Amino acid sequence: MAETEKKKVGIFGRIARWFREMKSELKKVQWPTAKQTANNTGIVILCVLVVGVFIWIFDAVAGGVIGALISLFRG
Repeated sequence: MAETEKKKVGIFGRIARWFREMKSELKKVQWPTAKQTANNTGIVILCVLVVGVFIWIFDAVAGGVIGALISLFRG
């Protein structure tokens, strides 16, 4: 009967078990190589620059249109 009862684990036991499980899961991760990391970083930087240029162009066009409308209706 004592074998079927679960033993209560204290807070430190639960923390230790969590770290063991985390270490086990991290061993299963397929980490990228340095080349893959550099390539992905370059792609992200390029995408950020392209989106930034599009936002800058849209802002310039929208500012020009709003400025033209304000000067047109100002009289």
